[in-house]
Amino acid sequence: MNTYLKFISALALGALLSNANADTTMYVGGYGGSTEKLFKEKLIPEFEKKEAGVKVVYVAGNSTDTLAKLAAQKGRQELSVAVIDDGPMYQAVSQGLCAPVEQAGTVKDLYPLAKMAGDRSIGIGMLATGLVYNKDVFAKNGWAPPTSWNDLADPKYRGKVVIPPISNGYGLLTLLMMARINGGSETNVEPGFQALSKKVSPNVLAWEPSPGNMAQMLQTGEAALGVWGNGRVQDVINQGAPVAFVYPKEGAIALMSAACPVAGAPQPALAQRFVQFLVSPDAQTNFATVSGWGPVNKTVTLPPALAAKVVAGPDKVKALITPNYDVVNAKRAEWTARWNRSVER
Repeated sequence: MNTYLKFISALALGALLSNANADTTMYVGGYGGSTEKLFKEKLIPEFEKKEAGVKVVYVAGNSTDTLAKLAAQKGRQELSVAVIDDGPMYQAVSQGLCAPVEQAGTVKDLYPLAKMAGDRSIGIGMLATGLVYNKDVFAKNGWAPPTSWNDLADPKYRGKVVIPPISNGYGLLTLLMMARINGGSETNVEPGFQALSKKVSPNVLAWEPSPGNMAQMLQTGEAALGVWGNGRVQDVINQGAPVAFVYPKEGAIALMSAACPVAGAPQPALAQRFVQFLVSPDAQTNFATVSGWGPVNKTVTLPPALAAKVVAGPDKVKALITPNYDVVNAKRAEWTARWNRSVER
């Protein structure tokens, strides 16, 4: 073959490889809202720069929707990576929907709390579930800031409490915490149901599933006290609302945003690299800045002002309570039916 033909052949091979790379598209399922914007505008473009010829498509949806999609498409998956809450993620793992996470790169730098059961998913951001209150309403009424989960049952807050339903992670965690502080646990939630139905429910203005409506009620003072995550509360604070997050004295419950490479999905190696990318220091700092997620990578150091707004550092991480999701997920349907009968009436 002469030099010219060799040159033409090389160009043709290069074009074929380029086209093949250009056709490499990976689908990632995750949250909507500000997190979706962060992925689309910053994280995905940064990852695509590192992976020449790769296109990442973000599919927004809440955790239960993404889990349902994974279950429905088992054996013919379209999503290669799923980003969902820790409770649904444990369900995904138990249903065989997640592939093992390679213990490589930045994954080796995670707090133990973020290395989830079976090494088939990892936490990518930590949140704390605690209390939220409107400072102006409390000041107007001469109320001291809340300090305890038991404050939800104080009669003076009648008609001023807002809590998400059990179908939302925050409602479920409220049940677990009320059980704990009343002598129960995940294996004995009876005290939690008794406290919610008899003491807390009379105070509840709304069992609100919509984050937007929840934020509005807290901003306007229609609701004075509630249960929410510190990241959600920080979003409302950033909008100028007079609200504050409280870590109750009995402890705040860890709520983890988690990711897994989907079992049997396209681009498995690329999915592993994307999961590792999500726990890199740069991505973790972006999550803290935009979504209010505490870093799961223990090598990450945030600016002091930012660190004060999120779950950051070993001391805050150790103070979080982690539910036993093996028990929770086995009982979730039973608890939901009972909640609908006796709590949210």
